[in-house]
Amino acid sequence: MPRGPRASPRPQDHGGSSCRRSPGLPGPGRRGRLGRGRGPGGGGRAGAAGPAAGARARGRLLGVGAALPGGRVRPGHLPLERRRRGAGAGARLHRRGRRRGAAPLPTRFLRLPRGLVRLSAAPAGAAARSAGGADRGHAQQVYLALGLTQSEIDEYFTGPAFLAWERMGNLHTWGGPLPRSWHLKQLYLQHRILDRMRSFGMIPVLPAFAGHVPKALTRVFPQINVTQLGSWGHFNCSYSCSFLLAPEDPLFPVIGSLFLRELTKEFGTDHIYGADTFNEMLPPSSEPSYLAAATASVYQAMITVDPDAVWLLQGWLFQHQPQFWGPAQVRAVLGAVPRGRLLILDLFAESQPVYLRTASFHGQPFIWCMLHNFGGNHGLFGALEAVNQGPAAARLFPNSTMVGTGMAPEGIGQNEVVYALMAELGWRKDPVADLEAWVTSFAARRYGVDSKETEVAWRLLLGSVYNCSGEACTGHNRSPLVRRPSLQMVTTVWYNRSAVFEAWRLLLAAAPTLAKSPTFRYDLLDVTRQAAQELVSLYYTEARTAYLNKELVPLMRAAGILVYELLPALDGVLASDSRFLLGTWLEQARAVAVSETDARFYEQNGRYQLTLWGPEGNILDYANKQLAGLVAGYYAPRWELFMQMLVESLVQGRPFQQHHFEENAFQLEQSFVFSTQRYPSQPQGDTVDLAKKLFLKYYPRLVAGTL
Repeated sequence: MPRGPRASPRPQDHGGSSCRRSPGLPGPGRRGRLGRGRGPGGGGRAGAAGPAAGARARGRLLGVGAALPGGRVRPGHLPLERRRRGAGAGARLHRRGRRRGAAPLPTRFLRLPRGLVRLSAAPAGAAARSAGGADRGHAQQVYLALGLTQSEIDEYFTGPAFLAWERMGNLHTWGGPLPRSWHLKQLYLQHRILDRMRSFGMIPVLPAFAGHVPKALTRVFPQINVTQLGSWGHFNCSYSCSFLLAPEDPLFPVIGSLFLRELTKEFGTDHIYGADTFNEMLPPSSEPSYLAAATASVYQAMITVDPDAVWLLQGWLFQHQPQFWGPAQVRAVLGAVPRGRLLILDLFAESQPVYLRTASFHGQPFIWCMLHNFGGNHGLFGALEAVNQGPAAARLFPNSTMVGTGMAPEGIGQNEVVYALMAELGWRKDPVADLEAWVTSFAARRYGVDSKETEVAWRLLLGSVYNCSGEACTGHNRSPLVRRPSLQMVTTVWYNRSAVFEAWRLLLAAAPTLAKSPTFRYDLLDVTRQAAQELVSLYYTEARTAYLNKELVPLMRAAGILVYELLPALDGVLASDSRFLLGTWLEQARAVAVSETDARFYEQNGRYQLTLWGPEGNILDYANKQLAGLVAGYYAPRWELFMQMLVESLVQGRPFQQHHFEENAFQLEQSFVFSTQRYPSQPQGDTVDLAKKLFLKYYPRLVAGTL
């Protein structure tokens, strides 16, 4: 999910209320594992609006517990009930214990501080798409029962691409209203997902009431005690500034218990519930007493319905706004729930672990999570050494309360080597001793053969793009390629670009023997895409230097190559693989619809999330992707406009005006969102041939230093 200020890659969260009106969404429709189900808000990323981006739904995890696939349990981590009953009976209990009324999840197990439990995670995108909004139907029932009208409820919910942020109180209304068919299809899908998860021995996580309510509730209950929170993500109060019910208000336990009772009646329960009251939202008060009361009220509503409830809380809030979350504030939240009944996801632990500065969450159990990817961006990046060392270091931390490892990316379909390592670490007691040997073995397994060229290529990538450390590891692709251009863009990277270009050469050298391998072809395309991304940065630098030196011819040369040669060639390479097609992405969104009107609505939700993310470019390009169609139809026109205005500036002898460019660029961006153009959903061309063509054109220039 988009996140806020600091060195964090998330968009800023501005406190305070800026309540000017803004138009609505235009368009026709206005491992024993733990996994998120649906809740008052729906899933992250694009939900049914397509395999969105990052939209996160932070930590859509698929599991915590000791059980392994097939009913097996990891030695040393048997819950007491299963030890007594024996393996066979225990396995049966494990399968049945998911339903309401069956044996509860052994929370004593969750309190064990030294048990390293294997946790596998659903990629944020997949989980979000599968956890879109079945709960919306139950939220509707609750609010209708409380006296809200259907139109008031419809106005409150966001569109499917933004439901994760509605759930966390960041947004309301934007991208909605949801079609009636959406609720019905999500209800059906939710039942199938939960049945399938439980059949695998996974532990689904259902949502609980976090305290955010529709403004319309104040019409029905004029005396209700609510606070309007500040704005979020550059949205004004038309779509942000949510209303938070006071913890002491009598309506809080009523809504909280009513919602959870309806939800568990429909879906059963596995006794773990997710709720995030202050995720990227500053609380109304920093007083520890208030924070403790707000936390306790959420938990109390859970145990009123389910005495065995365990609260799964994202730990992102503590590292997102550290200036607010001091030691007293953190302790107030963590201490308001009985120890062992609050399970924390340390979401960005490979880069900014929170357990280190909270004394292992003051005794509450936590899961060490690798976040890695923000926004579902494409781009080769990772901190493999930090990932490799992190879980073991957390387990050995003094008085550690770590109970598992997890993955919480905002997008999937990228950097598979990072996730392969993280998944393997769940089975290891110690870190991988030699990452170079490991990555060599990874390449051999991936392609089915030993190849000297691929071995060296992967070692080069390990030492460059996958060797991120410190402040550089934002997990977000900020390449000029996918950003709105300006003369101030940063092009420096933490690695030597020559390593990427040499890995590109080596993979192409291996192509004659490996071209039939699907994984090799995918990797060749991805490294070619990365090389093209680096070339965009280099040509942009040349163009900027020429402009600042008032050299028209070099400016026009660099601009012409970037806009009319490099970007079209990149789009062509991407078009050779169905996983890099905008058409595939949008068709998945449209496929949810039962009418053309709904299809257009879902598609526009997806287009917004990929680009503007709000009516005014509120979180612009946060969810950038490098897809065929998006490069040619969105990024390239924007680059063309930028270069054209730079040339005009030199020719006419007047300064380049960034604000004037941005006004015109916004028109291009908005026209892409409103466009009804359809894009191919079937690949075209041969990846190897297209990659080789691009290589032969640009690699000699790189070697000669004559771009």
